Amino acid sequence: MTIPTYLTFYVLGGSVAIIAAVLFGLNRALEQARWSPPDRASAMRSVASTLIGWFAIAVALAWFGAYQGGSERIPTIQYGILVPILIGSVLIWRSALVWRLIEAVPQQWIVGVQLYRALGLIFLVLYASGKLPGLFAWPAGAGDIAVGLLAPIVAGLYAANSQRFAASVWAWNVFGIADLVVAVGTGFLTSPSSLQLFAFANPSEIISTFPLVLVPVYLVPLSILLHFASLAKLRHATASGRLKAVG
Repeated sequence: MTIPTYLTFYVLGGSVAIIAAVLFGLNRALEQARWSPPDRASAMRSVASTLIGWFAIAVALAWFGAYQGGSERIPTIQYGILVPILIGSVLIWRSALVWRLIEAVPQQWIVGVQLYRALGLIFLVLYASGKLPGLFAWPAGAGDIAVGLLAPIVAGLYAANSQRFAASVWAWNVFGIADLVVAVGTGFLTSPSSLQLFAFANPSEIISTFPLVLVPVYLVPLSILLHFASLAKLRHATASGRLKAVG
């Protein structure tokens, strides 16, 4: 399959920009939370090395075809999706440092950063050019665009009145996670593997190929972990009575 040249720049450039936005926002949040310079520098080094190291590993595995699908092969892409989610989930619930970081970042920032999900437009572009089947591209692309465009709206509403719009944050998170589950599910069912059930004439072959495979093995787990962090923070704020009628 011919990979469009623009796709490499789109995926790699978008991923780097997302990492930069997360790190920039985190650093600003720690400054506003008045973390001491040594603590802030140590935390930023830990988070930066984790995000960048994870990205480097994902790029290397993708480049060497670790997730490449085949009609007679058992898919391997699930490991790239699930392992980071499991590790990240344990850290959210068990790591004191990770929880301190989540507490320091405003809820509206955790939500708003997922504006990047609108980059899912690329799935519809690839569908229009015949590179992806509609069964995968339409729910993945339209869902990501909706989640991404809603992110700053929900974030702004919560910032204005966290008590009134806490339910909106919860609903947005659930919608965002459901969108990713549907995208991953239709990706499996339409990609060449022993599990493929649909789109045999035009399978989602490109989704397991570098560079687009970085979306499911890096950006999808990152997005789900951001959703988990948001939900955990919302639950804690609700339980502790820290929601405010005026933000």
